[in-house]
Formats: sequence, C-alpha cells, structure tokens
Amino acid sequence: MPVSYKLVPYRGKLAVAFGTGSSRIRLSTGTNDKGLAEARAKLIWSSLNKPGSDRVEDLWATYVQDRSKEIADLSRLKYAWKVLGPFFADRMGHTIDHDLCREYARNRKRLGRADSTVRIELEYLRACLNLRYGRGNTHVWTPPQSKPRSRYLTKAELEKLLDRVSTPHIRLFIILAVTTGARMKSILGLKWEQVDFTHRAINYAPAGRHQTNKRETEVPMNGRALMALEEAVPAALTDYVIEWDGQPVKSVKKAIRGAAARSGVPCSPHVFRHTAGVWMAQSDVPMQKIAQFLGHTSTRVTERTYARYSPSFMRDAAAALDW
Repeated sequence: MPVSYKLVPYRGKLAVAFGTGSSRIRLSTGTNDKGLAEARAKLIWSSLNKPGSDRVEDLWATYVQDRSKEIADLSRLKYAWKVLGPFFADRMGHTIDHDLCREYARNRKRLGRADSTVRIELEYLRACLNLRYGRGNTHVWTPPQSKPRSRYLTKAELEKLLDRVSTPHIRLFIILAVTTGARMKSILGLKWEQVDFTHRAINYAPAGRHQTNKRETEVPMNGRALMALEEAVPAALTDYVIEWDGQPVKSVKKAIRGAAARSGVPCSPHVFRHTAGVWMAQSDVPMQKIAQFLGHTSTRVTERTYARYSPSFMRDAAAALDW
C-alpha cells in the first residue's frame, strides 16, 4: 500500500492521488470544498489501508505502515516481527490473550531470552493490536519489568578504563556518554552543528527530528566535555562528532568490550548512561532535573532507578516520623 496521498484537482473535483507514473491513481472526493474534501480523503485513505483481515500478520503490516509515517528506521519492528511472526502470524487479533502471551514467553525463555527482551517484543504486539482495536480493548500479557540496573562506574573505575583506551573516538564517546548521559545511538548520530560552543550546550534533539519514546534532549556541557570536544574539532574529517577513518561510526560495543577486558572494569555503553544518573543522584540533584537531563518521559522512571542513590531522598519524610 502507498504511504501518502495528496489532494489534487481532478475532473472538476478534488481527488485523493497516490502512486507515481503509470501507477498513479486518483479517487474523487466528489466535492470542490477543501475542508469537506480533506475529511472525505481521510475516510477514503483509511478504507484503502485497513487490514485485509484480522489475522495478526495483516494487522502487523498496517501497524508498520502507520509507524513508517513517524520513524525512518524500522529495523526494530522488522526484528520484532521476525520472532513474533512464527507464533502469532496466523492467529486472529481478537483471540490474543494472556495465556497465548505466556506460552510465547515460555518459548522465548527456553531459547535463553531475558524477560526484558520478551517484554519489549510483546509490547510491540500490544501496540499493533491497540491500533486495530483501541487501547483497553486488547489482552496482551507481558512479563514484569526487570529490576533497575545496579552496575555503575566509580570515578576511579572510569579513570582506570580511560587509561586503557587508545583510540580517540572511543575515548571521546565514553566522555560524552558519562558527561551527557545520552544513549549510544544519540551520541553516534551527533553532528558538529548540534554542538554549541558559545553557550556550552549539546542538542541531541535538533529541529525536524521526530521524538520517539526514547526522548532526546538538550544538555549543557561541563568542563570535561567541553575540553574533549575542543580537542576533537581540529581533527574532524566529517560532520559527525564520533568518527573513525573519515567515516561515521555505527557501533562502539565491540571497542568498549575490548577496553573493559583490558582494564578489568566491566561496562557497556548503557552503563555509562546509568553512571551519569547515579552520579547526579549521589550529588542530590533533584529527580525532576535528572529526568529532564536523561530525557525520561516521567520522573516515575527516574525515581524507580535512581532515588535509592540520593542521600537526601525522602529524608524529610523519615524526619517527620521522629519524636
């Protein structure tokens, strides 16, 4: 199915037009009134794009088409369907219930998949069914949320790790990951035009970029980040801040694993982000500020993960119970 349409003049009326060249199609709205034509166009388009049936395979195709209007990278959806498809594809959407989802989860766990992974997969299925039946009208079960991560780096461990990193781009990545708390994808996609040296800020969410649930934000640069970026500017060969051999870098996971092995400091790209949150909490930065800094959609996530590291969190509540 086409992914977009236009309203165009056609035989004295406004029509829904889509496709290109010889495959271009026009469907009349039956009116010249632009407002009425737009309303009718939405109904026509919805009818054209409704699922062929209530089979989950057809519902998934409609869901992917809908998501493609907002996100450019559909790789996560493709992977999710690779594992969801064999189990759910031929089932009818309205028959999906808790028991089926639990059976799916058991199958995945037998293959060694973690609850957190299975939960993400089933949440994609829930979103797919919600698009068809509406929120509150589906019955997808998901495993409980995993316990918050506990592994973070001390400042001594971070220095020990950096001492065993010889490549400039990996060193810069680690420094930015800890000092900005950004996700790996955001840092690897960062361009120099998003770095404001004048106001000492990094904008991980430039104008025009669609915001997903994994929100990106603008954060200030501290002295360590500023120094590292100023050192990197003269050697820049591309528009990207993290580059290697004149090319942007797609992943640093392998390099981080190597540095971790050499230094004896277990870590991963997400450990750096978690470290940033823990250090802020340990310094009694308010949960609301940590949430904004890390791009959390609500402080509930922040408090669940980082409140236990804050020396003063709920101390006033405990004090109120003293006598």
